[in-house]
Amino acid sequence: MRDSSIIKGLYAITPDMMDLETLLEKTQLAIEGGASMLQYRSKIQDRDVKMQQCEAILLLCREYGIPCIVNDDVDMCRVLSADGVHLGAKDDKIDEVRHILGENAIIGSSCYNQLERAKLAHSLGANYIALGTIFPTPTKPYAPIASLAFLRQVKAEVKLPIVAIGGLNLNNAQEVIETGIDAIAVITSLFDAKSIKETAETFTHMFH
Repeated sequence: MRDSSIIKGLYAITPDMMDLETLLEKTQLAIEGGASMLQYRSKIQDRDVKMQQCEAILLLCREYGIPCIVNDDVDMCRVLSADGVHLGAKDDKIDEVRHILGENAIIGSSCYNQLERAKLAHSLGANYIALGTIFPTPTKPYAPIASLAFLRQVKAEVKLPIVAIGGLNLNNAQEVIETGIDAIAVITSLFDAKSIKETAETFTHMFH
């Protein structure tokens, strides 16, 4: 199975964007600023557009030597030979996805604020778990809140890398990192930043 130690630092998640050239430019800046993983996430309905975008981003990640994860779409991950997939509450089960994608695939699981779900993800062979939303976020305005105390509890009880997600920005990420989590997933405050590269660098330096 893929070494889970690669899940650390800044985990960049792409924003919804139709223009591929702009999306690639922004993604490259995030990677150059220190993003250690990239997740292609898009709610665009046109599958051909999504496939084209994901393939281009995967090639960019290959160029920089970082993993590229596909949000939700196991088939897209398989067809494009991406590094792995991130699964939400309504997605396929981890063990079934492992069978489809193989032992080397990185499989992440959204566990929200649910300790038992985190433990189950561990038992089924996930490579990492995502907890949150940590703070209110426009991306998922009705998501349940995961407290800093909850992050510490899961870190103590579940031996998997933890990615904190939801509403993280330069003003609040440090206190989240100090709970001992392994990575922070960021969309809006990274890709909407005036300087994406400098923002990525600042997030990355918080782990050192």
